[in-house]
Amino acid sequence: MLFVGMLPFSRLSLAIALLVPLVVPLGGETKQPNLVLFLADDLSYHDHGCYGNEEVKTPYIDQLASEGMRFEYCFNSAPMCAPTRMSLYTGIHPVRNGAHPNHSRVYDEVKSVAHYLRPLGYRVGLMGKRHEAPAANFPFEYLGGQHGDRGEGVDLDMALFDRFVESTGDQPWCIVVASNQTHQPWTRGDATEYDAASITLPPYLIDTPEVRESMTRYYAEINYLDSQVGYCTDYLDTNELEDDTVFLYLSEQGSNFPHCKWTCYDTGLRSAAVLRWPDTVKAGAVSSAMIQYVDVLPTFIELAGGDPKQFDFDGQSFQSVLMGESDTHRDYSFGIQTSKGIYSGPEPNGYGIRTVRDHRYRLIWNLNWEDRFKNTVVARMDFYNSWKSVAEAGDAFARERYEHYQKRPEFELYDLQDDPYELENRADHPEYGPHRARLLRELKNWMSQQGDRGKVTELDAANRKRQEPIE
Repeated sequence: MLFVGMLPFSRLSLAIALLVPLVVPLGGETKQPNLVLFLADDLSYHDHGCYGNEEVKTPYIDQLASEGMRFEYCFNSAPMCAPTRMSLYTGIHPVRNGAHPNHSRVYDEVKSVAHYLRPLGYRVGLMGKRHEAPAANFPFEYLGGQHGDRGEGVDLDMALFDRFVESTGDQPWCIVVASNQTHQPWTRGDATEYDAASITLPPYLIDTPEVRESMTRYYAEINYLDSQVGYCTDYLDTNELEDDTVFLYLSEQGSNFPHCKWTCYDTGLRSAAVLRWPDTVKAGAVSSAMIQYVDVLPTFIELAGGDPKQFDFDGQSFQSVLMGESDTHRDYSFGIQTSKGIYSGPEPNGYGIRTVRDHRYRLIWNLNWEDRFKNTVVARMDFYNSWKSVAEAGDAFARERYEHYQKRPEFELYDLQDDPYELENRADHPEYGPHRARLLRELKNWMSQQGDRGKVTELDAANRKRQEPIE
């Protein structure tokens, strides 16, 4: 096996494989489905009504779940925007595709959605946020929108969706709706719909007025995001396109609150995933199959009539799960956080994190555990810094949460059946020793397959930074 850069495969072999044409599209009377990938931005999986949050208002996403399949165990590859999106669009995890830091770029030979679906006859567009590079590797037909939202004017003209569909005619189409919500700053929606004094906070957060006020604005922006989902589904339903369209909603990574985005806990890597395809996917289904974002592109290719197995993806199609033919998919999900180069990040060494999870346990390996983790939350977020005064007043839990965000042990092991919010590290508990050893072995094997050399890969992250501006 040839290692070039840090790609653990022959780049020549991959380039040759990518030139092989896809199989002929579905023939006969079978119609290729249209494909919608709706991607939220920095939205924790548990902050949806259909995932158990009884206070946040997500009627359209909840309806989508009632009409399709909700995945209990969906995970992204990295809890930051650019690595998450580029692994989603390429079907390859971040180190192996070259885009493990934020604001980074994939290797020159790596292909993405449009490269695979266009030979199958699809028109492929994207509206909204752009966080992928280089542009040549992600040749979406860009429909419009903006990267980021500061709360002024129109964030994303949803009529772009209508115009794309209507102008495509009988040709099958795929559209990525990349919302800017709920990325900070939380400026959209009506925060007065929520009472800061009465909302229920997740147990990994410390209860302060700053946290509660921020939560109302975050929830309001979730409502706004939900209305964008509703715009798309209403359009499809009104125009009788719902039966011919696979609609996949993903919540991206966790929110900006501490222990979510930029971390490898469930609240960072776990994603809401809801897929609707009437008359094909059973309405109201809940799947316990474990899937990852790298599985989405292979699944879309197979649904479109192609053969994803001829390509060197890290992902595998979960079409059999959608069809009710299987209730399993993966035994493990893997994740990576590369902190070198993030805004207000830890320098000079960064703070690399690797993780593996099965259905019950998560192991986290903090590569730079001797150092302190830093990011924009630590640097300037009032809701996190408000914890310090509570900790100094003698609250032991607040002190532990405040300190743990910046200083963590080398290994963390959580029993998610008993401790779903990962509050008790059991890495040093003797009775969990076999689980720790098994998971660490799986993690090291995955890192080897990815060409991930741990600290060396982290220090090399600056070489993978984007070399072109975001449009």
